[in-house]
Amino acid sequence: MSEFLYQLAMNAFSGLMHIAAAFSPKVKLGVTGREGLIEKLEKTIPSLINGRPVAWFHAASLGEFEQGRPVMEAFKREYPDFFILLTFFSPSGYEVRKNYAGADYICYLPIDTESNAKKFVTLFQPTITFFIKYEFWYNYLSELKKSGSYILSFSTIFRPDQLFFKTYGGFYRKMLSYFDHLFVQNDVSLQLLRGIDIDQCSLAGDTRFDRVYAIAKGIKNLPEIASFKNNTLCMVAGSVWEADMQVLIPTLNEIEKPLKVIFAPHEIDQSHMESWQKQLKGKSMLYSQYKKAVDSNSPVVPFDYLFIDNIGMLSSLYSYGDIGYIGGSFGSGLHNILEAATFGLPILFGNKKYQKFQEAVDLIKEGSAKAIADSDEAKRYLGEWMTDDVKRTKLNAISENYVASRIGATEIVMKKVRNILTK
Repeated sequence: MSEFLYQLAMNAFSGLMHIAAAFSPKVKLGVTGREGLIEKLEKTIPSLINGRPVAWFHAASLGEFEQGRPVMEAFKREYPDFFILLTFFSPSGYEVRKNYAGADYICYLPIDTESNAKKFVTLFQPTITFFIKYEFWYNYLSELKKSGSYILSFSTIFRPDQLFFKTYGGFYRKMLSYFDHLFVQNDVSLQLLRGIDIDQCSLAGDTRFDRVYAIAKGIKNLPEIASFKNNTLCMVAGSVWEADMQVLIPTLNEIEKPLKVIFAPHEIDQSHMESWQKQLKGKSMLYSQYKKAVDSNSPVVPFDYLFIDNIGMLSSLYSYGDIGYIGGSFGSGLHNILEAATFGLPILFGNKKYQKFQEAVDLIKEGSAKAIADSDEAKRYLGEWMTDDVKRTKLNAISENYVASRIGATEIVMKKVRNILTK
């Protein structure tokens, strides 16, 4: 792709988003959130910044935000005089974290047209800019480079099949050259970059390990969950979709109990949860119903399955689990398995779309995770882990140690930041 084609593509993309908004509530949120945004920023931002230096953090969505959060919060602690700008591309990030207290201003990233990028960068004039994991926007990178902003990418991961590494990928390689430094997750990424003469890179690891490690230290005590578990083996099935439940329901209907299961759907959809409850053999309750009964001291008949019908509890729920199942990889891609791993859970997930997630590949290799194709495989591994306490204890240690041994990426990034800002 040439620069000319890229500019055409960005303008076309902007138009297509407006069309897609008529059919997708999620896209509509993004379109609505960007309407008149530049004009609004031009009126309000100068007085908000009030002469302070700006640090800009950009995350594609919620997962990247959580990944970048340790660096954001470390930066805020060390440089309290900076104005912190946080942008999102996706509504699933912005809508959930638009009130995050760790940033001074949060908004959508305007579409990467030449005009938007020039106005946005000219308005904020960031001293330092952080792109978290992914997101390579040519016009923003070009304008940032012209402005003199120091541009960092961290927790970044590359694969050989990406356009940067193709013979016809010169335009994309040019984007990488605009970064002052790229902190990558693994040695494969490092060698790929050096193979195309991108030398301003180094191995730092993944800041998500720092994030989940911090989460594990500050989990919420949930006595109602302890009461539900009642010293019984418990599986926490996090971020599950319909495709995951099509595997889990037959498994749980056939496997020998006792086993309690907590389901935390990726999207809170009442009709889906009701359907799943009907298909499961055994008693189930929604968390909202259960919590209401507990708070009113109403008697609760023991039950097998608890469906979490809210957002925000999952990381604490894993601390009550003995086994984890993580959803997503039968569909668009595996969700976060590190939150489960940090609590020492052996983990199951679908075998379709997990290969891009280094931690999934690593934990399979180390033995504390299994990628399953169907209910038969789920039943096999779940049954094995339920009945062999010694093996499960061994797998607990593998998962827990995997996370604990990989913390520290945040400090590596911050060391570079200190060098930059003290020049």
